[in-house]
Amino acid sequence: MRKAIVLVSLTALAACSGGGPQTAGGSAPPVGPSAGGSGSTSTHTFVAPTEAKTYSAIGGVHSYKYTTDDRVAQGDQYNQLYAGNASTARNSSITVTYDPRDAIFDVKITDTAAGVNNTLRFQDPAHRTDFGGAREPQDGVPNITNKQVQFLQAGGSSGPIRYDAAQSTTFPVGDEAASRDVSTFFYQKPGTTTRYVTFAGFVRNQTTITKVTNPDSSSYLQQNNVLERAAFAYGERTSNSAVPRTGTGTFTGEMLATMVFNPLLDTQSDAPTYFQWIDGSATTTVDFAANTFTSSVTGTVFAPSFDVFTSRQFTIQQGATFNAAGSGQVDLVNAGGFVGQMTSASFTQGGVTTNVNIAGSSVDGAFYGPAAQEVGGGFRIVGGTPDERIDILGTFTGVRP
Repeated sequence: MRKAIVLVSLTALAACSGGGPQTAGGSAPPVGPSAGGSGSTSTHTFVAPTEAKTYSAIGGVHSYKYTTDDRVAQGDQYNQLYAGNASTARNSSITVTYDPRDAIFDVKITDTAAGVNNTLRFQDPAHRTDFGGAREPQDGVPNITNKQVQFLQAGGSSGPIRYDAAQSTTFPVGDEAASRDVSTFFYQKPGTTTRYVTFAGFVRNQTTITKVTNPDSSSYLQQNNVLERAAFAYGERTSNSAVPRTGTGTFTGEMLATMVFNPLLDTQSDAPTYFQWIDGSATTTVDFAANTFTSSVTGTVFAPSFDVFTSRQFTIQQGATFNAAGSGQVDLVNAGGFVGQMTSASFTQGGVTTNVNIAGSSVDGAFYGPAAQEVGGGFRIVGGTPDERIDILGTFTGVRP
C-alpha cells in the first residue's frame, strides 16, 4: 500500500520541449569558440562573453532505463538497460551554445552509444534555480557547495505526480497516466577557479506511470524510468601552435563524476542500480617536451538517488573517498589534445579500500586559453568483474600557476 503522500508541483519548470535559458545573475555565463576549436576573437572572453559561441565538450554520458511497480513482492528493478560512452577531444556528442545578448543556453547531447538524444534550450529567466527555498534542482542533481555552480532547469509533468513523504523518496509516484520529464544543466561559473574552461553536468529524469490490469481484474501501478547523466568540460581551446614544446606544467582544478556501482547482480539478478555523483579535485602534469601527461583525481561520493519501490541496496556509501590515476600521450595533430588510460581506481569507506577491477578506461583532454594556461577533459572507468555494473564517467579542469 502507498504511504502518506505530499503533492509537489513541477509547473514552475516550463514546458519540456527543451530547456530554458539562464539568467546572468550579475555575471556573464560561459560561452566559447565554435565547435571546440580556438575560435576566440578580440571582443570575446569566456568569463564575460560578448558574442554567441558554441563549444564542443569533452566528457562522458550514460543512461539507465528500468521498470518498477507497487506490488510488494516485486521489490526491485526489471527491464534494465544501461549504456554509457566517453567522448574525445576531436569526437564529441555534446555541444554548449551561449548567446549573451539573450542569456540563452542551448545544450545538445546526442550520443547514440550512450542511448541519449537531447536538444535543450534554457531561455526563460525562471529556469535558473538553486538549492534552498520552494524551488530547487530536481532529484539526482548534486548539491555542490563552495564552487559557484549555476543550475538551469526546465521540464514539466502531466497528471498528479507526488512524492512519498513517509519513505523520503526522491522519485515520484502517482496515479495512472501521470508522467514527468525534467532536465537540469549545471556548470561552474567561469572565473571561479579557471578562466578559459569550466566543468558542467547534466541530469534528465523521465518517468511514466501506467495502470496494469491482471486477468483476475486486480491491478498495479507500473513506473517506467529513463535516467540520463553527463559530466563534461568545455571552453576556449588553445590553438596547436600556441601549446608549449618545452618544459613541464602542473594543472590543478576541479573534478566531477557520475557513476553506477552495482556489484550485487550475481546474488540478485534484478538488484537495483542507482546513479551517484562524485565531487572533488584533479591534478594533471604535462611534460611538453616528451609529449606525455599524468592525471590524478580524488573526490567524495554523494548519496544515491532512490526510487519508491526498490530495496535501496547499494555498496558505495555517502562520504566514501574516490581516487583514480592515469597517464598517456599529448598528440595535438591526431587527437587534438591528450589521450590515455586510467590505470587505477579505488573507493575507501570505513577504513577499508576497495579497488576497481578495470576492464576498460580512457582519459581525454585539451588545452585551453591563448597559451595553454588551463586544461579540461574527461575520463571513464569500466568495471571488469562478471555480474557487476560499474561505470564511472567524469570530467576535470585545471590551471597552472
